[in-house]
Amino acid sequence: MSTDFPITIYHNPACGTSRNTLETIRAAGYQPTVVEYLKAGWTRPQLERLFGAMSVTPRQAMREKGSPAAELGLFDASASDDQILDAMVTHPILVNRPIVVTPLGAKLTRPAELVLALLKP
Repeated sequence: MSTDFPITIYHNPACGTSRNTLETIRAAGYQPTVVEYLKAGWTRPQLERLFGAMSVTPRQAMREKGSPAAELGLFDASASDDQILDAMVTHPILVNRPIVVTPLGAKLTRPAELVLALLKP
């Protein structure tokens, strides 16, 4: 792995987009740090840093399909960022994926091709 250009991917191996993003990174010659967030979980400070780096709100980073967001009432306009963050820590699946972090920035890479903007030219 290149230490002068570190790459971290928050990855869900069950997700095709996440697998494609990881393959794109590896095909470009990088060996990223792979964090399987469903196993590792999230911390609130970690999510706050990631969302800040991506310039998104917790609501914008929330996975809607295939998550318990509706059952938890998170689609309701009254659900606060604090409530959404707390739910994301409890239910890691609520965070949309994959998220890639490099020295060029952090981004939700859906579709997978968006990762190219985060790799060295």
